[in-house]
Amino acid sequence: MNKRFARITALSLAAMLAAGCATSSVTQTASPAQAAAWALLEQGKPREAAQQLEDAATGASGAQRSRLLAGAAFAWNEAGDAARARTLAAGVNARHLSGEDKARFALLNGEWAVADKQAAPALQWLGDAPQALPQALQPRWQLARAAALEATGDAFAAAAARAQADIGLSDAARSDNQRAIARLLASLDDPTLSSRTAALPAGDPLYNFAGRALISRGQPLPRPFERAGQAGIDTSQRPPADRDGYRPPVKLAVLLPLTGNLATAAAPVRDGLLAAYYAETRRRPDIQFIDTAGTAIGANAAYDKAVAAGADFVVGPLGRDEVSALFARQALSVPMLALNRPIDARTPPSGSAAFSLAPEDDGIIAAEYLLARERRNVLLIGTGDDTGKRATAAFRERFTERGGSVAGSISVADAPGDIAAQLRNYGTADAVFLAVRGGTARALAPQLALAGFAAKSRVGTSQLVSGTGKPEDDLLLDGIVYPSETWSATGVAGLPSASQVAGMLPSARGPASRLFAFGFDAWKISAYLEKLASGNEGGLRGATGTLHLDGFGNVLRTPAWSTFSGGHPMPIADNR
Repeated sequence: MNKRFARITALSLAAMLAAGCATSSVTQTASPAQAAAWALLEQGKPREAAQQLEDAATGASGAQRSRLLAGAAFAWNEAGDAARARTLAAGVNARHLSGEDKARFALLNGEWAVADKQAAPALQWLGDAPQALPQALQPRWQLARAAALEATGDAFAAAAARAQADIGLSDAARSDNQRAIARLLASLDDPTLSSRTAALPAGDPLYNFAGRALISRGQPLPRPFERAGQAGIDTSQRPPADRDGYRPPVKLAVLLPLTGNLATAAAPVRDGLLAAYYAETRRRPDIQFIDTAGTAIGANAAYDKAVAAGADFVVGPLGRDEVSALFARQALSVPMLALNRPIDARTPPSGSAAFSLAPEDDGIIAAEYLLARERRNVLLIGTGDDTGKRATAAFRERFTERGGSVAGSISVADAPGDIAAQLRNYGTADAVFLAVRGGTARALAPQLALAGFAAKSRVGTSQLVSGTGKPEDDLLLDGIVYPSETWSATGVAGLPSASQVAGMLPSARGPASRLFAFGFDAWKISAYLEKLASGNEGGLRGATGTLHLDGFGNVLRTPAWSTFSGGHPMPIADNR
């Protein structure tokens, strides 16, 4: 599409543009001048189309003149000359328009009203349905309506309109739109979100978005996620499920970077998966581990090898580049459970799923934890590495979307210096979010105490336990809350305690224990995939937390919560 199409109005936003902004089919009653102009528009030549339509209108009169002027106004707007478009639109008698001409003119005026911050006129112009518009323009109509509804204060209805538009968008426009949906839903309180989600009719595309928001807040789903858009999770080739939902694959391939830079991370994932696999006494699939070498090329080759070997389900790969490479294929002949998020945050290919322990998840979880406890003004402290930045950015986005405010943000090194002066500037904060490792937190704790933060809520990420293990040193961490694994906090069925396993396996010690639990859950998800896909209550209790599978194929995790007491990690109840 020609880049000149992208200049619509100040509030049209990039998401409106990639929806096929200027394409249009020619109606049977279109004049030769209109037909030629619309052809130019479809070729990415809006200025030439606009000039032809305007020239033709000069010698026309009555209804024909209005139709030509309306078309010229639309084309000039697409060419980026909104002033000229508005001048021509003023000469249109809307009563002379019908069909696509009328619908396109209404869309144009609706967008202008949105840009002029006139929500009521915008909704009046747009009407209740976009069916009279060409298919390519219908997402744009939904997005204009969403902007008008948001301006009226109805965030849920605005999110619903955006959800209707989503299937017609792609790439960056779709990602931006989905972030906007999450932002709108985040602005709602729990009762409103819950009641309006429950009232959505079956098949409404907003339901899966709203369901994700409910799960992230620890709220129950009104009904299972709907999977029509994700084409469902196919387990039909597997033997029938047991009463508890156990229905593993017939032949399982596990793609892991057994060599290369990610091999150290892969070892505990592999061992955790095997621990769960061998703990199961019922039918188990044949299992094959295939090395990806930690590269995109290696991941593609490993997947093809798994398919050729007859695998009916694939777990992995582990690296973000690897997952991105396989997700870029879109259609996968054998479904998979990816063990990371792709770099571009796209959803899993149809029929597949994704499970990760991403830093963003820690940030979102921590934001919801503090919001549930009425903490509304938070100081952020994080390291400048990739993990710290991602967790802090996700926390900030979710916290502010939900009505909280950020008192300030301090970036620290792993060995932080004196930040006392900065802390004094943020004394009004009622909580602190710490996206740092244990050693960094120990160095910060005395400074936080001297600045008056010791008695305030302090929430860390799962990184907090990294570099801990000596109670005499970790006394400084007492009172800091952090998301932890169910396995280490309270134990999980089918797996000995974390301390017992750590005594036997080096791959389950220290920070690696989290990846061990992750591998354990990867097996559980593959074996209980159908139950996860169809359930809406309770979720699946795993080693990393309680697991849910949303309508887009992403595994959502609700962690356990722990704190340090006497220098020892101790589980706490997540009482809201």
